[in-house]
Amino acid sequence: MALTITDSNFDELVLKSSLPVVVDFWATWCGPCRAIAPVVDELAQEYDGKVVIGKVDVDSNDQVPAQYGVRNIPTVLFFKNGNVVDKQVGAASKSVFAEKINALL
Repeated sequence: MALTITDSNFDELVLKSSLPVVVDFWATWCGPCRAIAPVVDELAQEYDGKVVIGKVDVDSNDQVPAQYGVRNIPTVLFFKNGNVVDKQVGAASKSVFAEKINALL
């Protein structure tokens, strides 16, 4: 299952991670967010130990989405060494996310 990432733990879980990190920005009222949620959780299990995968609820956390210019959800950011190296805006298939994750490894 994907980690819960918040404004307060973002630096620790994402920017200071020794592993690549995938962050899904979502909200409970967002249909496309709910559509990709099972895919994000599956990927978190499949890449456990290789990649950190987490979710930021944009309704409860406004600092991190603002810092990274997240204006549409779902937005998935791909981090390596604390830097954004890729981005997916909008829902996508599992294979699209897996391809982007594999590029981080």
